[in-house]
Amino acid sequence: MLDWSSFQRVDAPGVPSIESLPHTAFTTSGRAAIYQALLQLDLPAGSTVLVPTYHCPTMVAPVLLAHLEVAYFGLLPNGLPDLANIPAEQAKRSQAMLVSHYFGLAKSLADVRNWCDAHGIALIEDCAHCYFGEAGERTVGAWGDFSTASLSKFLPVPEAGLLASTLHPIKPMALAKPSLKSQIKGWVDVIELATRYQRLAGIRPVLASLFKLKNSRSPQAQALTEVPAPAREANMMRDCDMNRISQTPLWASMALKSMLPRGRIIARRQRNFNRYAPYFANTPGARPLFADLPATAERAAPYVFPLWVDKPEAVYQALRQMELPVFRWDRIWPGTPTIAGDVGLQWSHHVLQLLCHQDLDDADIDRTAQAILQLLRNSSD
Repeated sequence: MLDWSSFQRVDAPGVPSIESLPHTAFTTSGRAAIYQALLQLDLPAGSTVLVPTYHCPTMVAPVLLAHLEVAYFGLLPNGLPDLANIPAEQAKRSQAMLVSHYFGLAKSLADVRNWCDAHGIALIEDCAHCYFGEAGERTVGAWGDFSTASLSKFLPVPEAGLLASTLHPIKPMALAKPSLKSQIKGWVDVIELATRYQRLAGIRPVLASLFKLKNSRSPQAQALTEVPAPAREANMMRDCDMNRISQTPLWASMALKSMLPRGRIIARRQRNFNRYAPYFANTPGARPLFADLPATAERAAPYVFPLWVDKPEAVYQALRQMELPVFRWDRIWPGTPTIAGDVGLQWSHHVLQLLCHQDLDDADIDRTAQAILQLLRNSSD
């Protein structure tokens, strides 16, 4: 959320950004960037795109919307593709591969890059969780033929994604401009959200009065009980909200992107990540997903702290009811296969993602971690 602190300048040297790649173009979202990357590749209709079994539905929806076929690959315990177990026939008929840097903790894609080159497959590097950082020997995003990212996961903007490349100039995308009403609404939404959550001290009382008047004149939406829709493809596609993938991002997003410094985002996410770590260093029933988490986070702006929980169901549902900043990728696309040796489907159930957002403070992190520890103790009784 936008606040005066969003403009604070903090030194965070040595952590590069995907935005620094030579060729960049902005979209409305990360999923729109994936869609545009596929169009840039100009693949024939029906071509096959390899997608990981551990995914957010917004990674699959753009492939289908581009009239391409999806095939899945499994993951190794380090989160990298299990290249050795991709069937030769599947590799032969695939034209592109979508590979993600999970949790904001990027890894080298040297082996993936070599494998794609050997098989004539274009690599799309998904940096939705990694707007900042190094992926082994390169800046995040520099391994792919095209790379994609999401600004709204890191900046207080109403929307925005990024398509980038070190290898290929980005061809014109012929994006339509949003209406003037949408442009104004973008600014209003940013300021209203900040006001609702007690940001922008000094002018907040005036803003709160204006928004109260605005909302009193608007039709009141009826409260709805959230009932997860069945995991059918039509429901998944609807929930991915692909309506604005062919538009330019809002003025509000582009203006804030240009104005806001980045150092505070990086420094506070690293700090929040490191605050989680001691809580789960020796915890019965749970463990950090990767042993090298603190070292990996030094050259990144972590998106989440990934926590493996042995018996996650009761713990996760309780955390959601408490409205704590924890989620998991448990909505996998229908038809995602079970692959021998793959950890992807296990992660979708067992891995909780604890947010490291820069606007969370020490008390937020402590409250979340302590709640998890208490729930783990309760589940073991």
